[in-house]
Amino acid sequence: MIDISALSREDVDTHFLRQSFDVARRALAHGNHPFGAVLVDHDRRVLLEAENGFMPSRDGTAHAERLLATQACLTLPADVRKGATLYSSAEPCAMCAGAIYWAGIGRVVYGLSEHALRELTGDHAENPTLDLPCREVFRSGQRSTEVVGPQLEAEAAALHHGVWQTG
Repeated sequence: MIDISALSREDVDTHFLRQSFDVARRALAHGNHPFGAVLVDHDRRVLLEAENGFMPSRDGTAHAERLLATQACLTLPADVRKGATLYSSAEPCAMCAGAIYWAGIGRVVYGLSEHALRELTGDHAENPTLDLPCREVFRSGQRSTEVVGPQLEAEAAALHHGVWQTG
């Protein structure tokens, strides 16, 4: 068992980012796209996890980060959200960045960049990836959202191996 309290911020980010990768693997095992998100409070406690929820309804808006942001708004006070970090297996898309912004989550750490994801998914109908960095979305807002990433990008990309091939 790892003593999270003794880790540096960088090591904490690595630990919880890998936890988001575990959630992404779980999403894939449940028949969904391999994306996962974990919300951690200022005291390094996991508050929420969310898998991608595309299936079974084929809901293109059921991204892990958007689902987590909604869950956070419904269950956590604003001050907790502001001090929390959302760890995501991939860079939040424009929709998810907007949801994170509106939820008031103060920090984001992600694995795979949106640009690299687009290279992996190509023109796959289930993931017509937007090549719009989340930093640009956050920068257009009135409150600050700290962003760290891409981190562990090769590990994050490996989650998508064999997923997006067509024909």
